[in-house]
Amino acid sequence: MRSFDEIAFRLRQEVANAWMLVGYHERAWPNLAIAEVLPDPAQAVGCLRGTSFHREIVRLAEGILAGQLPVFGTSLNIQSGIDWRRDYVHAKTTSTSYFRRIPYLDFSRAGDHKWVWEPNRHQHLIALAQAWRLTGDARFINEIWSQLRSWMEQNPFQRGINWTSALEVAFRAHSWLWVYHLAGSEMPEDLRPYFLDTLYWHGLHLEYNLSIYFSPNTHLLGEAVALYAIARLFPQFPRSPKWQKITAEIILAQMQSQVREDGSHFEQSTYYHVYAIDFFVLYLILAGDTPAWYRDRLRRMAEYAHSVIGPAGLMPFVGDDDGGRLFHPYGDRRAFGRATMATCSVLFDEPAWLCDDAELHEQATWWLGQCQGEKAKTAAERSRYFEDSGMVVLRAGSTHALFDGGPFGFGTAGHSHSDTLSLTLTSGDDEILIDPGTFTYISEPAERNWFRGTSAHNTVQVAGKLQARPASPFSWSTKPEVEITRWVSNAEFDFVEALCRYEGISHRRQIMFEKPSRFYVLDEIDGADEGPIEQFWHAGKPVKQENTHTYVIGERARLLLGGMDGSDVRESYRSLVFGSKQPAPVITARCNRAPARMAAILDLTGKMNLSASDTARLVERVCSEGVPV
Repeated sequence: MRSFDEIAFRLRQEVANAWMLVGYHERAWPNLAIAEVLPDPAQAVGCLRGTSFHREIVRLAEGILAGQLPVFGTSLNIQSGIDWRRDYVHAKTTSTSYFRRIPYLDFSRAGDHKWVWEPNRHQHLIALAQAWRLTGDARFINEIWSQLRSWMEQNPFQRGINWTSALEVAFRAHSWLWVYHLAGSEMPEDLRPYFLDTLYWHGLHLEYNLSIYFSPNTHLLGEAVALYAIARLFPQFPRSPKWQKITAEIILAQMQSQVREDGSHFEQSTYYHVYAIDFFVLYLILAGDTPAWYRDRLRRMAEYAHSVIGPAGLMPFVGDDDGGRLFHPYGDRRAFGRATMATCSVLFDEPAWLCDDAELHEQATWWLGQCQGEKAKTAAERSRYFEDSGMVVLRAGSTHALFDGGPFGFGTAGHSHSDTLSLTLTSGDDEILIDPGTFTYISEPAERNWFRGTSAHNTVQVAGKLQARPASPFSWSTKPEVEITRWVSNAEFDFVEALCRYEGISHRRQIMFEKPSRFYVLDEIDGADEGPIEQFWHAGKPVKQENTHTYVIGERARLLLGGMDGSDVRESYRSLVFGSKQPAPVITARCNRAPARMAAILDLTGKMNLSASDTARLVERVCSEGVPV
């Protein structure tokens, strides 16, 4: 039931949109300089010439000139020119009807909007501008002006799919600001007034279409930060004073509502957590002066991210990942957190968050003008339990595990996965146990539900039932009850116990991490009136079965199973970037009875060479006696 305030807000919103559609909106000034808020680009160029980042940006830019537009780790062929409203992957194009009439969520009519929107974020134009700055090659900025002209011709104000999402308007406006900051002095004089008018209209659209009620999460946050940036960098725009005021209030309020006391983001997604940090950091840089509590909470967000990402800098994909990024959305998505942590390392003078100066190049060098940072000689190793999110980090040396003992996200938990009590594990750069990722949002419903379903995670599934029931691609109709019931951490071991309940089923999981390299896991399942009970272990390395109880993951890690009626290893999938998937093995242990006690021992040393009978006795002892705390 919508409140009176929401109804009134939406009515004002639609009246304003209709008013703007028919042309009753203000224009910007014809020739404006951008405010000197961001670092001088020449400073970044001086830092980056000759680096690997320099070479990578030029490679990206040359690819774009050759007609290959980088999107989600692949490329779209645009040699014959860009159709900006086309889903190239599914060969569907939408019209220039009023944006409210575009069925962007109807795949049969509009295709997958993610494949349309990602190129329309125009982040590749920033790469072209950076390449021009680094090389002086005018081909790169001439391509920017050509693409901007074609985009504005194909996407009249408030018409078409590229105006349907305020967040996408925000991303595009953010890119345009950076393009103008980096290369605006070279913009053709006949293009400049048209560009500034359209940028201003992006701001008008954002003002009247902020996701106050539709998506009060990273959508609202990203929209507010982009509108604040427009107002801050172009204070001469007629409505900039109002925009600065309303968006600053929204951003501060979202820091309080979206970020919990333990520093975690309420989406329960590691990927969206990093997204949110970048939004909040950019506002901090642009605003210059923020309340002390804002900086303190942002620092806690960074501490949480640093702990969850781990020593290898590979972010486990807990919850949704959409393949995007606020700045420089290129490269290995698992490593996106490194640039964010490097930026925070400079902002908060925290050497432990920076491993290599190269991590500054993607973001901090452009945002802060920072070429080098202080690095900790030794990084503190600490296991952590984050009470609000229910996330537990088990850490010793290069071993890093993440246990999800927390609830689903806020509201209908649109970006949460049915992954309660799951475990991911890395040893150095080796991914031992993985979260398979996201792959898709709307184009393939069955794949959407599998990748976010229980069987796609390192937990237990009973009789094929998910821990939560999906209601739509971005909502769940039910959620499990979950709680951490015990947590112990010391120099020798970590121990965590958690309980998950759903549909009359009770699943208790105990994990003991015997530092530095052995894990004991005990699953106790009750309340199931039918089977089978399946325990899943998704591996990030090739798997070999040694005997009925033992599997080898990669070169050394051994997984010993007990309390089961059978097990096997099969080909499954993982998605390293939105829109693509690759084969990956999954080990499944099965039990045909309930109540059940199923055990697993994971040894990372490669030295646990037990006979089949000794293996069976060890894991059965864990089944009968519990983990050896």
